[in-house]
Amino acid sequence: MLKPLKKNVAIAIDGGGIRGLVVTKALSVLETHLGKSVRDLFQLAVGTSTGSIIAAGIGMGISADKMTSLYLRLGQTIFPTTLRKLLFPLTRYRYSDGPLKDGLLTHFGTTKMGGFWGKQPPIDVVITAYDLVENRTRFIKPWKPEYQNWLVTKAIQASCTVPTYFPIVDSRFIDGGVGSYGNPCYVAAYEAKECLGWDPAETTLISIGTGRAPYAFQPDQGPKLWSWDWIAKALGVFQQSAYDQQVHLVENYFNDLDFRRFQIDMRENIEMDDIHQMDRLVAYGARLGRMILNDQYDWAQGIEIKQAEY
Repeated sequence: MLKPLKKNVAIAIDGGGIRGLVVTKALSVLETHLGKSVRDLFQLAVGTSTGSIIAAGIGMGISADKMTSLYLRLGQTIFPTTLRKLLFPLTRYRYSDGPLKDGLLTHFGTTKMGGFWGKQPPIDVVITAYDLVENRTRFIKPWKPEYQNWLVTKAIQASCTVPTYFPIVDSRFIDGGVGSYGNPCYVAAYEAKECLGWDPAETTLISIGTGRAPYAFQPDQGPKLWSWDWIAKALGVFQQSAYDQQVHLVENYFNDLDFRRFQIDMRENIEMDDIHQMDRLVAYGARLGRMILNDQYDWAQGIEIKQAEY
């Protein structure tokens, strides 16, 4: 059964587009089991891309069950099959950002990032986005003066703007996962200890992934791949390796932290805009929720990293 949580509880949520459904459904299972809203569970919520929507939703007090319903309803309007999508890559991006903007405005309104810090009790919500002009990852936080007046909708849209899928925000901001933080668990651990001053021994950090695609090769598969096959394989392996690296960083540099990484291995590769697989994603989320309750951590957690021999 679920181990007791520590005094301070944080959550970090990966990117993954419509696969955010896996997380919202898993959190709804957790809500039902504990009999309380995710807003009452977490004092720190960190998210990248689709994870930023969920992190901000937690900050706004939106239940995980309602967020699941929002994903199911809005997914088809945000990722529609249009002429623009069918003509890609002859177009600069696959989808208009209008439906995403409208959906965010409906549910987050004109709330500013600083508003999270002013709530009772306050909650720290950290959203990652990549700044093309300054060539660095931005960590958009409610207590930092330069971000307090940012609209929550702008921060989320910036974090969700995956290159080639949506037009970039303010001609400079794109998906936070383009950098090193598609999995923002290290950001959350650092924020908790170094910025909020939490004692790691009194802190639980729950890190949740949006599903691991089956990128593993079969023994005889490599020689049969064409160049275009390698592109998808290599990108998938690179991304997953970066996600797992963040797990190892937290384990190595925050030894006293009660760190719990949860991820589910999918049987198929579900793309971030595949709205035809939403029912399957909800099913994966229900399974992931049960894994959380049973303390079944991601297999990437606890792997011993040995120094290379030269």
